[in-house]
Amino acid sequence: MDPIKISLSDYVLSGGGANGESYDHKTDPSVMLKLYFPGKIQQPLDEMKLARKVYEMGIPTPEPGEYVVTEDGRYGIRFKRIVGKKSYSRATGDEPEKVAKYAAEFAGMCRQLHATRVDTSVFENVKDRYYRLLAENPFFTSAQKDKLGKFIADTPDEDTAIHGDLQFSNAIFVGDKRYFIDLGDFCWGNHLFDVGMVYLCCCLSGEDFIKETFHMPKSLSIKFWECFAPEYFGADVPLKEATELVRPFAGLKTLIVERDTRCPMPEFRAALESIL
Repeated sequence: MDPIKISLSDYVLSGGGANGESYDHKTDPSVMLKLYFPGKIQQPLDEMKLARKVYEMGIPTPEPGEYVVTEDGRYGIRFKRIVGKKSYSRATGDEPEKVAKYAAEFAGMCRQLHATRVDTSVFENVKDRYYRLLAENPFFTSAQKDKLGKFIADTPDEDTAIHGDLQFSNAIFVGDKRYFIDLGDFCWGNHLFDVGMVYLCCCLSGEDFIKETFHMPKSLSIKFWECFAPEYFGADVPLKEATELVRPFAGLKTLIVERDTRCPMPEFRAALESIL
């Protein structure tokens, strides 16, 4: 698929992340651009194809448009922009008194996503992704890798959808409409692999990271988890039980973080104590 050539002068920077930047069109409010950092060519193409498949499944997500390239050789994807949207992390930071409301809405979105069956021949199994990450990780010992691999293998399979990067900043709303965004890691498998990311973002990440990324103090993000867990797992499941269930799956996310940072992350590895 050949990319469509565009001029970045038609766009204005609106945000950034680990892989690139987002832009809004200067004259067309219905268009947004997700532009990857230089050198990334295949990743945006793969994400665009995946985003189209997810959208066609009926998962609530902005409609993907075209695969594009700018004059300076950066590749990206154009999406239909959700005008007036706000993420659940930003909304919680702006209105902390509504943390229970926003956590409940986000939990409802997650339950619906995790109840959506997928064609397992079309998307990747989350276990295969973790096996690959484990094999590539240079910081765990062989014995530790064996234990982590057994934990992954012993986790029951589910043929339902997984976001792949389930942060509360990756769910947005406007009015009564709600959408998931940044579905480049969409796959299928056990829902706990996904919920682990919610716990990691809310409770394991550092104060400075949470303030910069999620626009709130860590005390508020922990409160978000405390409100999210009973809404997601059910009020009859004690918070401590839900947290202990999710912690090792949050710890597994260190494989992704260590891949990206290229150094061990002891603050996340602590959640793996029940496995290692």
